Amino acid sequence: MDLIQDYEQQYAVLTAEITANIGRIGTSSGAERNSLIADIDRQLEESQELLEQIGLEIREIPQVSRSGYTSRLNCYQAEWKRLQQEFNNAKTSRPKGIGYESVDEFDEIGIQEDQKRRLLDNSERLERTGNYLKDSYRVVLETEQIGTQVLQDLSEQRETIQRARGRLRETDAELGRSSRLLNSMILRALREKIVLISVAVAIFLVLFLSIYFSMSSD
Repeated sequence: MDLIQDYEQQYAVLTAEITANIGRIGTSSGAERNSLIADIDRQLEESQELLEQIGLEIREIPQVSRSGYTSRLNCYQAEWKRLQQEFNNAKTSRPKGIGYESVDEFDEIGIQEDQKRRLLDNSERLERTGNYLKDSYRVVLETEQIGTQVLQDLSEQRETIQRARGRLRETDAELGRSSRLLNSMILRALREKIVLISVAVAIFLVLFLSIYFSMSSD
């Protein structure tokens, strides 16, 4: 995650430079303009490579924390496409001098107005980029908090299941001991009943024989 943040910081610096250089294209010409265009092309390529690296790093983090980083990456990619479009527009735009007395007058006034407009646009873009980063960072923090809470809940549930499983094993053991004790009591009762029946039969035989012999002697 620290590596992703490093890439994000590099991307923010690059996009700020790209925004500033795009604003300078309208006020430059000749070799300076060509140099600016070459620099912006290089910076756009570097920023795109950074986005690709961020995407690769996001695939390596746990699924529970991935959604926040993915949202931020989508914002960065949308911002990159917007910068690319603005760069293309800036390369192809040409000033028109209708309504001015001379080309020099138009160039001077047009450059001033264009500088003001582009400075305002750059400020707005930088502010939007900062807001995107703040919102994305807030989403990541919220996602991390949710992920931490989910992991804690899962850990508590696992402990509860393990305790319940332990109690179930103890209950099974108690039931086994109770079953053996009950079987032992039943066998003891059966033996005692057999003994009682045997004693009763013996007493009956003794009485019967006593009566029989007494009647025979008479």
